[in-house]
Amino acid sequence: MANKKYEEVKSLTGEELLQHIADNKLRLQRLRFNHAVSPLENPNVLGETRKLIARLKTELRKRELQNNA
Repeated sequence: MANKKYEEVKSLTGEELLQHIADNKLRLQRLRFNHAVSPLENPNVLGETRKLIARLKTELRKRELQNNA
């Protein structure tokens, strides 16, 4: 059974996936910078954002492989 977060990722289109990846990479970069300057209230958000990017990239790669097969 897939978790709720991955179900949301699967419902996105290819362009939306690319946009979400770019947005979350920028968000992660800003979070890392802010955390280096002054500690974040909840540093777990760094890991959550990194995992979300991985989920998005995994779904994008899965679709690429399906299209090429």
